[in-house]
Amino acid sequence: MTERIDYKEIAPRGMKALGGVHVYVSQAGLAPELLTAVHLRVSLINGCAYCIDLHSRELRELGVSNEKIALVPVWPEGGDLFDAREKAALAWAETVTRVSTTGIPDSDYEAVRAHFDDKELVDLTLAIAMMNAYNRMAISFRSVPAGAA
Repeated sequence: MTERIDYKEIAPRGMKALGGVHVYVSQAGLAPELLTAVHLRVSLINGCAYCIDLHSRELRELGVSNEKIALVPVWPEGGDLFDAREKAALAWAETVTRVSTTGIPDSDYEAVRAHFDDKELVDLTLAIAMMNAYNRMAISFRSVPAGAA
């Protein structure tokens, strides 16, 4: 894969603005392991090789086991590797990322509400929206994964 353009260089102010959301979300109080697993799941759904590579590496750096990272795509079958809060976050990430087909039903909303308060849920949803934006940038302009460079 060859990078089409370096969008970070061409639109630094725009990417800095998106980066501001990233800084906010990372400091909002949600566990880094949870956020990064959500970022990985969103990236897997969108097929973003650059972000899949990045977030898999980040999870390893956070001390998450290779077994757990490998099972993020199939988290419902991951047994006790994922706690109830992580499962709720990953399910929410899926329904929000696939909004055009899910419509985000009330049942999905109620399920995530059982594990996140209002602020946490807004912050989690911002994290999901931000990752979807990053995925679209990386896929559109063919960002090369570090592991493939």
